[in-house]
Amino acid sequence: MIGSDGDVSRETLNKLQHFAGLVEKWTVKINLVSRASVSELWDRHIQDSIQLYAHAPKADHWVDLGSGGGFPAIILALMAAQEGRDTRFTLVESDQRKCVFLRTAIRELNLSASVVNDRIESIEPLSADVLSARALADLSTLMGFASLHMSPSGTALFPKGENWREEHNAAKLKWAYTYEAIPSKTNSSAAILKIKEINHV
Repeated sequence: MIGSDGDVSRETLNKLQHFAGLVEKWTVKINLVSRASVSELWDRHIQDSIQLYAHAPKADHWVDLGSGGGFPAIILALMAAQEGRDTRFTLVESDQRKCVFLRTAIRELNLSASVVNDRIESIEPLSADVLSARALADLSTLMGFASLHMSPSGTALFPKGENWREEHNAAKLKWAYTYEAIPSKTNSSAAILKIKEINHV
């Protein structure tokens, strides 16, 4: 099921199914997602990624950190393509094998995206209009990454689990920022943190 905020065309649905097949195939060789969650790809990973798109402003450059198995970046790039947006996606991933997977998916799905195989803290600032990261690090660490790679007027979207309030309280000790906690549609205890105006305290 795909909710009203993430309606997809038949063409996009076909591409999502193709991507799901790629994830299942490659997870046998490399750990893109946990083996236990492969059977829940649509609910746990695809739907969870799609819901981010509705909360993002239009962007020329979207950066996804720790892209791993392509969630949410590949899904978001498919949604942008469906709407005819010319958003350029940059996927940052340090694991070389996962980068091979990501480049394969980008090529087969004909997406406007590139992959940077390096550590997040080692690359030049990327000046993202929108920056995302899913299941990568605690919020304080993500703030450091965002302050480096997000433009001053940019927006960060970080899906967080049931401990998001604790992470937020810890992050506030080091960082000043404005935020909106958007309830997750895939987990009633989780939230999408929409963050702007990040500054070190």
